[in-house]
Amino acid sequence: MASPGKRAFLLRVKPEVLDAVERLAAAELRSVNAQLEVLLREALARRGVSRPKDSEGR
Repeated sequence: MASPGKRAFLLRVKPEVLDAVERLAAAELRSVNAQLEVLLREALARRGVSRPKDSEGR
């Protein structure tokens, strides 16, 4: 179940992409879900897409 303030959705990815995310998450001591969120935020920032700050100011 999604955490409060977050939405759940289904994501289909190629196995090799998921494997790479899993390796990166393990190396950075994050869950796969948290790693995907970090990667998405970084990609959005590179594209100049602004996002509202969450309650923790991240």
